[in-house]
Amino acid sequence: MDQASPRDDETGDLLSTLEVIEAQPLATRADAYDSLHDTLARRLEATPGSPS
Repeated sequence: MDQASPRDDETGDLLSTLEVIEAQPLATRADAYDSLHDTLARRLEATPGSPS
């Protein structure tokens, strides 16, 4: 029962993405964080069963 849940995979992917962004030069980080924000916002809005 030590299988990773899909949520664990998403967390790992997010952490990997953040590590990649942090490794970029300062001048390009803002655009990368903006893109990540847009991606996460779209995923949140697409989540079924979100409370009203």
